[in-house]
Amino acid sequence: MKLFKSFSNYLSLVKFSHTIFAMPFALIGFFLAVVYENKDFDWKIFIAIILCMIFARSAAMAFNRYIDEKFDKLNPRTAVREIPAGIIKKENAFLFVIINGVLFIATTFFINKICFYLSPVALFTILFYSYTKRFTALCHVVLGVGLSLAPIGAYLAVTGFFDILPILFSFVVLTWVSGFDILYALQDEDFDKEHKLNSIPTLLGRKKALVVSILLHLITAIIVLAIGYIGCFNYVYWIGASLFIGLLIYQHTLVKPNDISKVNMAFATTNGIASVVFAIFVIVALYMQ
Repeated sequence: MKLFKSFSNYLSLVKFSHTIFAMPFALIGFFLAVVYENKDFDWKIFIAIILCMIFARSAAMAFNRYIDEKFDKLNPRTAVREIPAGIIKKENAFLFVIINGVLFIATTFFINKICFYLSPVALFTILFYSYTKRFTALCHVVLGVGLSLAPIGAYLAVTGFFDILPILFSFVVLTWVSGFDILYALQDEDFDKEHKLNSIPTLLGRKKALVVSILLHLITAIIVLAIGYIGCFNYVYWIGASLFIGLLIYQHTLVKPNDISKVNMAFATTNGIASVVFAIFVIVALYMQ
């Protein structure tokens, strides 16, 4: 029972449920490679991709909690998190980061050479995000870059080379994540200003930050439509694209300059549903080509 409780604490530390944002796009990258390049479905590669996603994201989130401990302790919204609340010791969280980082790189070794050689770059990118709020308001974009590695990384795992469609899916993730992370950052606008932490809301204010988020999601929608055209996808893709874009629009009806009470619904629930629904329709469309 104690072991289970400890395990659940670490799942909570890394917000394991939020894996739902990037994981579906990693699956898109995998199946895109399998179908477009006429590759056999390789269970070893498939499981390795899932493990890489889990290990990399766990390392990134735990590292974020580790270096932000002093800020999390001061912020009423985050003071209940595992490290400031004393549920998980700071040094144990750092050990957890190291273990997951090593497991991520080790797993890529069993995929192919290019994934293994690029794994330290990928790990550095996702860990580096945690420092960015200290010196740039573009921290949201850095987060987007980190998560955008999912589809192209999965495609590389199967094929060993880059291609235009997985790169475009990566740009979807980049602009989509950057846009919704700005919404999430609205919650801490006053705290971040007080403690000299950077974000789009602290730089531009709430109204302009919402405009930037909308523009980023407009770019996301354009790229999603471009993928459908370039990839010559069938009607199933277009249904999925319409639902995904519709959910992007919907989340912006939930967050207003004078009311951010539904920001968590917009951030977690809506985007989680959007990524899963989109991935299902894309994968089905691929097999109906």
